[in-house]
Amino acid sequence: MKVSDILRVKGGTLYTTFPDASLAEAVETMAQFDIGSLAVMEHGELVGMLTFREVLHTVARNGGTVGSNTVRSVMDDHPMSCTPETELDAVRPLMLEKHTRYMPVMDSKMLMGVISFYDVAKAVVDAQNFENKMLKAYIRDWPEEEEPRAESEQKQA
Repeated sequence: MKVSDILRVKGGTLYTTFPDASLAEAVETMAQFDIGSLAVMEHGELVGMLTFREVLHTVARNGGTVGSNTVRSVMDDHPMSCTPETELDAVRPLMLEKHTRYMPVMDSKMLMGVISFYDVAKAVVDAQNFENKMLKAYIRDWPEEEEPRAESEQKQA
């Protein structure tokens, strides 16, 4: 399974912000749409990712507020990314190793989408459920073996 398969199921909605936007605005957008990340775009190119992790670190440093920070001041400006052709089996260990919950999907310099660890886990579970269903159907439809005929029947035939 490829990353493009996840994007196809997930749909094409991209949530973005600008590096000079206030962090408070970005947090409001994340809360409004119940999302854990925003792709940070500047001049049509991805320049970073803002996730709830960066927001929480900022809130902890500022005594419970986001303060007057901009997105640029707290974003991850070197997010790990993948391509639509990347195999899911390659993405999973990377996300686990780097503790990455959100990964931009890039086709050259074009942002195609963002996949989450949830999206990856759901795709794996869905694939396993499908495989289990197919195996159970195969086992249920297993052709019965013919029972050996008695010697007297074989001689008459």
